[in-house]
Amino acid sequence: MTVMEDKAGFRASLLDGLTLTAPAMIVTIYGDIVVPRGDVLWMGSLIGICAQFGITETQVRTAVSRLVNAGRLVGIRDGRRSYYQLADSARDEFDLAARLLFEPIPPADGWTILHARETAPETLRRAHFAALGNGVFIRPNHAHLGAVPPGIVFSAALSEGATDMLELAHSLWPLADYAAEYLSFIDRFSPLIEALRRGDYPAGQDAVFMRLLLVHLYRHVLLADPMLPAEVLPCEWPGTEARELFASAYLALSEQTDTEIGRLFEGRNAPLPTVTEATARRLQGVRVMAGLPIQT
Repeated sequence: MTVMEDKAGFRASLLDGLTLTAPAMIVTIYGDIVVPRGDVLWMGSLIGICAQFGITETQVRTAVSRLVNAGRLVGIRDGRRSYYQLADSARDEFDLAARLLFEPIPPADGWTILHARETAPETLRRAHFAALGNGVFIRPNHAHLGAVPPGIVFSAALSEGATDMLELAHSLWPLADYAAEYLSFIDRFSPLIEALRRGDYPAGQDAVFMRLLLVHLYRHVLLADPMLPAEVLPCEWPGTEARELFASAYLALSEQTDTEIGRLFEGRNAPLPTVTEATARRLQGVRVMAGLPIQT
């Protein structure tokens, strides 16, 4: 019996040990499926796909309400149907995540040092800044990490002390936690990669399920990772292997997934399109990540 013939068992192995929350999964669904296809999804479609992950209709409706209150989604009523659209206030957040997931990430260009005394700690953490002390913070100088909070900003280069910086990086960021998450991601999806290499492809809703879970778990650790320069990362950093696995699996799953999206997911008065310019750009970026030539 192949992996895809034992669909229930393979799904169970992918979900083993996971706790999936409705708000986080809905963000993944919008980021991977809805936003590059016009931003709007019918609530019935959202409830249907969340059920694949054991998330109930009540949990979906509660989570959507919270996302609306948080300014990430906007509700649209059309007769008896409810649709939800990405809020303008959330667009920068989703665009940044899409760049990290679906575009090659260039190496950091030195370091950004920020002096900020009044910025909330959570804002600094989300911007990947770590505290050096006395209101001074540091992160890699990296466009993919988003905007720098207000303050006095310096650009710096490491001229010496790379060994000491490697030790300092471990004290500033929880690199061991990120490495463990990357390794867990690799272990969880390696059987899928092996099946795909044998030509054992999932179809229909199984493909959608697997690609969404792939994006969801990779996104979780990727958005936390400060993407430090290679010279201050531990040897054999698993983030590199995890990114290669993500790119290979995403490409292999996308043809079946995109076909199923056009069949099952409804936007405003019409099914979501199978392919758009935005989805095509994403696939081209992932092909580059996987070391494959761009398709013309």
